[in-house]
Amino acid sequence: MYFIVYGAIRLMGKREIGKLSMFDLVVSIMLAEIAAFVIEDIDKPLFHGIVPMLTVLVVQIVMAFLSLKSRKLRLMIDGKPTVLISKGTLHRDEMRKQRYNLDDLLLQLREQNIDSIGEVEFAILETTGKLTVFPKNQSSSSGNNASGKDGTINSIQKARKEKVDGFQNIKYEGLPLPLIMDGKVQDQNLELIQKTRFWLKNQMQGKGILDFKDVFLCSIDHNGKVYVSLKDEK
Repeated sequence: MYFIVYGAIRLMGKREIGKLSMFDLVVSIMLAEIAAFVIEDIDKPLFHGIVPMLTVLVVQIVMAFLSLKSRKLRLMIDGKPTVLISKGTLHRDEMRKQRYNLDDLLLQLREQNIDSIGEVEFAILETTGKLTVFPKNQSSSSGNNASGKDGTINSIQKARKEKVDGFQNIKYEGLPLPLIMDGKVQDQNLELIQKTRFWLKNQMQGKGILDFKDVFLCSIDHNGKVYVSLKDEK
C-alpha cells in the first residue's frame, strides 16, 4: 500500500509536493483514508483498496486536464486569489468573505518582516492560503519624508513622465497584472490600469496578433511593458 500511495502521488503531479489546493488536499486525504481502510483489516482483499484509489486518481487527473483547458473550471475548483490590501488600504469585506481575521494577517506579515499594514503596497491571499506581499517602494517613501515640498514636485514630475500614448501609466508598482488569460480578456484588470480593450487590441496588433483567443497569457508590469505568450508556442 505504501508503494501504491507513493505511485499515485507521483502520477498526480509535482504540484502535490508543494502547496496544496483544496481539491488536491481532499484527494490526498481520501487516498490516505482508503489506504488505512485496507491496512487495518488484513482479511479484506487488496483490490478493495486499489480500485477506489485508482478511481480517485483517475478523477483527479481528468479534472486537472480539464482545468488546463478551462479557466472557469479552475476558478470553480481552486477559487481565485483575493486582494486583502491595496495601496496600504485594508479591504475588510474581502477578509470577511474569506473568514480571514486580523491576527492571521498580522502573523503572515510578520513572517515576511513587515511590521505595519501601511508598509504594504499589495497583499494577496492565494488559493493555497499563502499571503503574497508586495512592500511599498522604500526609496519613494524616504524621498517623501525628506521634504514635503520636494516630494510634491517629484510626484508632479513623475506623473508627467507617466503619460504614455495618451493614457496614465500603471499605478500599481511591483504587481504584474494579467490582461488576457486563456484567450479571455480580464476587463477588471484593464479598469485598474485605466485602459480599454481598444488599447489592448492595438498592443496585440503591434505584435502581429489579430485575435485575443490566440493569446495564452498577456500581462503588464509597472513599467508598462507588455508580455505575451501565444497558445501555439512551445
